[in-house]
Amino acid sequence: MHFTAHLPTIGLLVILAACGRQPQAVTPPYALATDMRHTMELIIDPAADVIWDSAGTIITAAGEDDRAPTTPDDWARVEAAAAVLAESGNLLMMPGRSAGPDWNEHASDLISAGKQAMVAAEQQDAGALFDVGGRIYQACLACHSQYLVDDGAQ
Repeated sequence: MHFTAHLPTIGLLVILAACGRQPQAVTPPYALATDMRHTMELIIDPAADVIWDSAGTIITAAGEDDRAPTTPDDWARVEAAAAVLAESGNLLMMPGRSAGPDWNEHASDLISAGKQAMVAAEQQDAGALFDVGGRIYQACLACHSQYLVDDGAQ
């Protein structure tokens, strides 16, 4: 038998072997653009404020102020802020920002709450948005109570 008679078999084996290999994960290059304080002040806090300012009712002597979004554009703005919060959890876990397993757990809680807020906004569910606003607050409070350092900066 000649070598050429085995080419179809060899070709099939090469294809099967290639299909069985897993692609190697490549870590893309990245550069942190903000320090932790600016990440909070410029990214996370404004997104959380959009959600908190869009949920619940404020009762004053002048009457009730329902904070729920009323237009599709208002709900879209809340959904965008919720997406920023959800992705911000990933920002917090990046090398150079993560402070370890507890930190990552708090960041994962932020991701989960952000995703829940996205669903509430997508469904235009004011009650669910109010509830998830509390979960966002709890995720932030848990992390801040363990990691927030008062450096005196204003």
